[in-house]
Amino acid sequence: MLRLAIIGTNWITERFVQAALEVNEFELTAVYSRDTGRAKAFAAPFNPQAIPFTDLETMAKSDAFDAVYIASPNSLHYEQSVLMLENGKHVICEKPVASNITQAEHMYQVAEQHNVVLFEAFKTEYLPNFQLIKDHLPQLGKLHKVSIHYCQYSSRYQRYLDGENPNTFNPAFSNGSIMDIGFYCVSSAVALFGEPESIKASAHLLESGVDAHGSAILAYPDVEVIICHSKVSESILPTEIQGEEGVMLIPHISECDHVVVKLRGEEAVTYQVPQVDNTMAYEAQFFADQIKQGKLCQKAKARALGVSRVITEIRKQTGVVFPADK
Repeated sequence: MLRLAIIGTNWITERFVQAALEVNEFELTAVYSRDTGRAKAFAAPFNPQAIPFTDLETMAKSDAFDAVYIASPNSLHYEQSVLMLENGKHVICEKPVASNITQAEHMYQVAEQHNVVLFEAFKTEYLPNFQLIKDHLPQLGKLHKVSIHYCQYSSRYQRYLDGENPNTFNPAFSNGSIMDIGFYCVSSAVALFGEPESIKASAHLLESGVDAHGSAILAYPDVEVIICHSKVSESILPTEIQGEEGVMLIPHISECDHVVVKLRGEEAVTYQVPQVDNTMAYEAQFFADQIKQGKLCQKAKARALGVSRVITEIRKQTGVVFPADK
């Protein structure tokens, strides 16, 4: 059983711990929070004996855990991951793995230097129904056009409009639409088609300096992938993949519950396989498998770095600058 620590006591951390325990590969043995009481309260339902930490340096040097799930603000991913990796801990870091490609490349270098696993927690790629996309793409014939939509009105946007400065729309935390909602669009594209040959991006920036919404065209030799992302508006449009023989529709690609294939002149067919309710279980299992095998997955590393390169370029083109870039 792998001993798991967590950094960040929020809803997504709770969901991941639940998933990690469900796959029967982990036990929670350490929790970091700036408040000891909060750390103990978080651990109580999972393991009341888990050790609470309020200092990351002390935590990193302890022998209380083998692996750590990092779900802190984006701007802290790099510093916290490197600290843990340098102390021999395996790291699963919430998406995006870093603020920019320079940080991401260094993180993977540190992981490999210390013979530990670094894994970006992008769950979509490991869902059983995401595999169905890959399985049925050949039915579409030669591909030409792809549109990936993910637009979701942020519950924190009204706070921003009211004059507050929530993390979601604050460049100091390496945040904004492309780093959050847009990440799923870019990462799904790279997972399916690899890195694009060229990128053309646009975005609407808030006064805070982050993007509220935007679009990008990712160009491949024969395929054009258009991504549309927003944190200030809603969309019910599915992701669409067009080929010469037909079209595939994927509602809400981040959760990827099912896919629909409509070949030319034929009735639409829905493909779906069962998925567990807590879909973070699949990434938790994949993380555990890498640790047990004693090496990080090079394919997952390549996808994470490819996504980081694409998003770094998109931010460069749209003028979104973080303190980490300086």
